[in-house]
Amino acid sequence: MIHIEKSAAIAGLVLAAVLHAAPSALAQSANMTFFVTSNGPGKGADLGGLDGADAQCQKLAQAGGATAKTWHAYLSTQAADGKPAVNAKDRIGKGPWQNAKGVVIAKDTADLHSAANNLTKQTALSEKGEVINGRGDTPNRHDILTGSQADGTAFAAGDDKTCKNWTSSTQGAAMLGHADRQGLRDDEPSKSWNSSHPSRGPDGGCSQADLKTTGGDGLMYCFAAN
Repeated sequence: MIHIEKSAAIAGLVLAAVLHAAPSALAQSANMTFFVTSNGPGKGADLGGLDGADAQCQKLAQAGGATAKTWHAYLSTQAADGKPAVNAKDRIGKGPWQNAKGVVIAKDTADLHSAANNLTKQTALSEKGEVINGRGDTPNRHDILTGSQADGTAFAAGDDKTCKNWTSSTQGAAMLGHADRQGLRDDEPSKSWNSSHPSRGPDGGCSQADLKTTGGDGLMYCFAAN
């Protein structure tokens, strides 16, 4: 009986120590309102449209401990089939937004789309609080699907910049941003988090393999819209 009581006491102390060390991390994760997806659905830029992309954000956020929030992918769509364009900036709420470590990346949409935002390789973290591989890392995964112009609005209809509004894994192109704000040149597009260059590749531009060839992996930005 004494041995059992002693073991229970030790287990209690260990649990207490774990809980004592974890609250800040758990609280930060629960308060997370922005992250880069650690993975995509796996079908290149075919995300199942905006609904499928949002569902991916929701699934990963809940797995990361950020429950009781409505998550939207930062994606624009172009006018097509009688449906109007959708601007990424209009889908993500009003802010402020913070990453899994509790660091604020932007106060509001104006701040997010300004040079003053706090998006860097060190702050554009996954839902797990991990840094996303960038330029110089192997593999490079810094290309993020956005389909957006630098101000967060959609491109005009016609020239595909959204892989057929996130339903194609073959033909098309998707505008990409650089999560680490680094590229091949020292210019604004290379440093843009949301509008750097379009996807391309031998499969047509929208496959998982194509996205990987330019330094991506079908990842998205996710924001808590409420």
